[in-house]
Amino acid sequence: MGMWELIVVLIVGLIVLGPERLPVAIRTVSRWIKTIKTMANSVKAEVNEELRVHELHQNLKKAEQQSMQDLSPALKDSVDELQKAADSVTHSYKKTPEQTDKVNIDEQK
Repeated sequence: MGMWELIVVLIVGLIVLGPERLPVAIRTVSRWIKTIKTMANSVKAEVNEELRVHELHQNLKKAEQQSMQDLSPALKDSVDELQKAADSVTHSYKKTPEQTDKVNIDEQK
């Protein structure tokens, strides 16, 4: 919207809603716009993440087909990234030696 269109909308809004309700209407519309933008950005981020995961999955399939030998640098990077992600998930589920000892002591009681 240009400057003149905005002025026309404000004048029409002032005539239709009156000076008492116009500020409330503007705040309400601005909240809706913020909410819509936030939701759109969220959806956009999720779609980008899904596309990235899909691309990594495709690269992993290509790497498996090539038997993990003579990989291109892009495929090698994707495989390394997937390996790091798998390691981080595995590490979060592994128990430390201290936790294992504590569980064993609790079981003996």
